[in-house]
Amino acid sequence: MATAKRIPTPKTAAGGTKAAATKAAGQISVEEIFGPSGLLEKRHPGYEFRPSQLGMAKMVEEAFQKQQHVVIEAGTGTGKTLAYLIPAIRSGRRVVVSTATKSLQEQLFQKDVPFLQKHFAPNLKAALMKGRSNFLCRQKVHQMEGQPVLKGIDEVDWFSQIRDWEKLTETGDRSELTFLPDDAELWNRIDARSDLCTGQKCAEFQRCFITAMHQRAQEADLIIVNHHLFFADLAIRQDDFGSILPEYSAVIFDEAHEIEDVASDYFGRQISSYRFEELSRDTENMLRVLRIEAGPLRKHLARVRERGRSFFENFPEREGRYPFQPAERQSFLERNRETYDDLSVAVKRIEVELSALQPKPEEVVTLARRAAEMRRELEFLLESNEKGYVYWYERRGKGVFLAATPIDVSEILREKLFDQFDTVVLTSATLAVGGRFDYLKQRLGVQPSKEEVLPQEFNFREQALLYIPESLPDVRNPAFGERAAQEIIELLEISHGRAFCLFTSNAQMRDLHERVSGRVRFPLLLQGTAPRTILLDRFRTTPNAVLFATASFWQGVDVPGAQLSCVIIDKLPFAVPSDPIVAARVRALEEDGRNAFAEYQVPEAVLALKQGFGRLIRSKTDRGILAILDNRIRRMQYGRIFLESLPEYTTTQDLATVARFMENHPK
Repeated sequence: MATAKRIPTPKTAAGGTKAAATKAAGQISVEEIFGPSGLLEKRHPGYEFRPSQLGMAKMVEEAFQKQQHVVIEAGTGTGKTLAYLIPAIRSGRRVVVSTATKSLQEQLFQKDVPFLQKHFAPNLKAALMKGRSNFLCRQKVHQMEGQPVLKGIDEVDWFSQIRDWEKLTETGDRSELTFLPDDAELWNRIDARSDLCTGQKCAEFQRCFITAMHQRAQEADLIIVNHHLFFADLAIRQDDFGSILPEYSAVIFDEAHEIEDVASDYFGRQISSYRFEELSRDTENMLRVLRIEAGPLRKHLARVRERGRSFFENFPEREGRYPFQPAERQSFLERNRETYDDLSVAVKRIEVELSALQPKPEEVVTLARRAAEMRRELEFLLESNEKGYVYWYERRGKGVFLAATPIDVSEILREKLFDQFDTVVLTSATLAVGGRFDYLKQRLGVQPSKEEVLPQEFNFREQALLYIPESLPDVRNPAFGERAAQEIIELLEISHGRAFCLFTSNAQMRDLHERVSGRVRFPLLLQGTAPRTILLDRFRTTPNAVLFATASFWQGVDVPGAQLSCVIIDKLPFAVPSDPIVAARVRALEEDGRNAFAEYQVPEAVLALKQGFGRLIRSKTDRGILAILDNRIRRMQYGRIFLESLPEYTTTQDLATVARFMENHPK
């Protein structure tokens, strides 16, 4: 068990505690803060008492006091952020809060923390930590000045603005650069990712934005991270390579339903065709900036590019993710041994040439180490038969990715997380299946001391109508596409657009979008035609807009108010059974004598459906239609689990009832 780091309770100027200036923290109960006429009501504009928020705060407080793990499903509108933050700061311990997205991180840090500092804990120290690629590298900017490395007028203009910003910014966080496009390649050449970092040997180490971020975290009571950074740190600790986060003893996971997927990525292994291109590019840039000739090395860099392309061209051109288990890899290597060996030798040559350079700046040492790591990763992914992993490859656009993912992360998480830290709080609006946490506990390896599904704060029977059309054919029937398009058209007329149409596959999304286009009078937006943030902004600002989208819009999207009045889902969101990770996990459960469909595939789909439907009702004044065009939820026995897991919506199979609902409850 990790040792808890006790933080002295900060004192106010008047001599009180951080919980309040008038009473000692221990004298103020949770009820006095969250209850009717409590401190929150007096200090938070627009606050209203929510029983579930008080219940959650009590559970989190007890978890900190008794050093226990707790699992809490708290629906939208509960106010769960303050329900876990206030007990966290009252605990006197260093607490890490991990969120699913950077936007939620920033909301906590920029909105909730300042509120708490103003009204409850004036001396509270909080730190925001993100991955290194979010920050500018000062050394790279200074090295790039005056060098002929900028491409085109846009890059010259952006670099000029970034150079001025570097002198003023306190954080170096890319999120401050509103003028820089999301896909600007320039940022990849000047960010602070570790691939080229020389650490304490860098001339800018003391002024480095990463150094400053770590210093703030070392002094903080509350450290706000995202799941990706948290599990990157946990994986590094596993391999004894140091750490990213300072010592802590308690963790709060918001949006905890995403933990398994993120942990699987960081406890797995991966390499891509892009990494070989990037190694050559970064080495060439380093040679140019440091004015190192190294003619033979430049020839070998060109060879790495050429042999990398030759090797990855051997993978099928079809898009998607495919299994690459020992038998497939052995066959692949037998056919392509020469190109594989050529690539491995070429990367080894880069490593040797870099190591032989004299003098040898720290940037050179870093690149040599990176080449060695890439060669080892490639060897593991092509030749290892280590059990417990599912091996797969994916072609995505121009890139090919090779990966090994743990089939089951529950033992890893039990050993590295739940057994190491004495208090872990898991919360989300979607954790329970059929009112139980069995699925979550099985997948994550957690045995909480307490678990609870808190009562919903919204009146879903009044606010939402769930429509399941009875007459549609089975989703696997060829006639489903056209009939589904007609249902979507009729629903959009009733809701006056203002809808999300969410699909379980890109192919289905494009097919239905094509069928509906030209048959409705509303502006249609299609995922993939613009970056996600731009599409969301367009949806929010375009009257009567309709968005056709897939997985990335099923969660983490908030459009309160009349602009979103209808959510339509085409099919029950079962994971694709041929996906290598899904297939391996199904096979592992079946080999253990268990029912993989009931214990894994159905629960996973239930949580995904809850996330999708959760886009609609975001406040007590929201009203709207939820529609699922897959009537298996009514016909099949397993459909009962889906319905039992959803809030108590009023349901109908009659389109006329849907029309009357919208007439009676206009948004």
